[in-house]
Amino acid sequence: MAFGRVVDLLARGRAGETAGVRGWLRTARHSKGVSFLDVSDGSCLAGLQVVAGPELANYAADVTRLDTGCAVEVDGELVPSQGKGQALELRASRLSVVGWVDADYPLQKKRHGFEFLRTIAHLRPRTNTLGAVLRVRNVAARAVHRFFQERGFVWLHTPIITTSDAEGAGAMFRVSATEFEGEFFGKPTFLTVSGQLEAEIGALALSNVYTFGPTFRAENSNTSRHLAEFWMIEPEMAFCDLVGNRELAESFLRSIVKTVLDESAEDLAFFDARIAPGVRATLEHVAQSPFEHIPYSDAIAILERSGQSFEFPVKWGADLQSEHERWLTETHVGRPVIVTDYPKAIKAFYMYVNDDDRTVRAMDVLVPKVGEIIGGSQREDRLDVLRRRLAECGLPEAPYQWYLDLRRFGSVPHAGFGLGFERLVLYLTGMANIRDVVPFPRVPGYAEF
Repeated sequence: MAFGRVVDLLARGRAGETAGVRGWLRTARHSKGVSFLDVSDGSCLAGLQVVAGPELANYAADVTRLDTGCAVEVDGELVPSQGKGQALELRASRLSVVGWVDADYPLQKKRHGFEFLRTIAHLRPRTNTLGAVLRVRNVAARAVHRFFQERGFVWLHTPIITTSDAEGAGAMFRVSATEFEGEFFGKPTFLTVSGQLEAEIGALALSNVYTFGPTFRAENSNTSRHLAEFWMIEPEMAFCDLVGNRELAESFLRSIVKTVLDESAEDLAFFDARIAPGVRATLEHVAQSPFEHIPYSDAIAILERSGQSFEFPVKWGADLQSEHERWLTETHVGRPVIVTDYPKAIKAFYMYVNDDDRTVRAMDVLVPKVGEIIGGSQREDRLDVLRRRLAECGLPEAPYQWYLDLRRFGSVPHAGFGLGFERLVLYLTGMANIRDVVPFPRVPGYAEF
């Protein structure tokens, strides 16, 4: 008999059909000569209840010894369930134990704290919460690729090892090979903090590209919103200005949220009930509401007139903090906001300088409950201005010579943005700590598994 997935058997199975399932036991209850087994294969939040009785040849020898975590294969007949919470259950005609568990198996029916689960990252995907996170993460990743592929973007694989500091902040991991004399690559190299600069190469040849890959930041930060290793989505578009960039970012975010709402309803219901009440309503609001556009200078004036007492002072020239961003989205506008035209002194060297020479064509997409979720800009395509900006930021030209060449050889206006994928998954699920939305977190002092 072919084995089916739990998600398909629960959705399309019919009473009277024979079926097979294989997976791991979430619970095993043995009562009055009958065993009730909750089998999960990770395909959905719900498990399939298997009812096994003494008519099985190995009931006494094997079935009665089953416990949480055991791996089994079961054949049987789908029948109407006598219990609550499911329409069908599987009446076993054959049960084979594939893998037993030792007595110290750490996952039990009780709820476990997330800090404890991080210490057993090899087992935590079997829990309801982490299983739901990983399924939502998968749906969101598929939606990212579908969004760009349907619009003719080319997926560009940018390098993990680089010589360029895309952010100009210096928070980079240096790559070394101790068994070799000197530098392995002949010069100092680092783990990339962003694929953006290389994405510009792609855009200035293929028009529209996007990256989706790992990036690394050597920031000694232990907050609930920071990882040392995380995935970035970075589209880049030639012949595009800040307005086109804003429009793409809004369409992109709305599309990903809508896809997750449509395709992850069961998992979102779990997050709404058990993790972050109201998360689904928040996502529906983002999917349905038009985004507001507010220039930075206007946003500062609005905040100054708000009468609110903020922890961080509001003044022109200072970056917006999360409390400011959330007030704008949740109180002032009541929907997502795109803030543009920030002071050049607080933004990266590659952003297009406006005619006032004080601001750049940068943008941040802000959403309720979080604040900034996307950051981007029109790129500086004028050679003389870019050289001046490198000097103003204290960056040498030599490592960026190829980047300057792009401005010498057929330069065109172009723009793009970046979205940290884990930040997106954090928002979609309502989870509190970013370490719990990535399979194997990398943070200062911790790189297990």
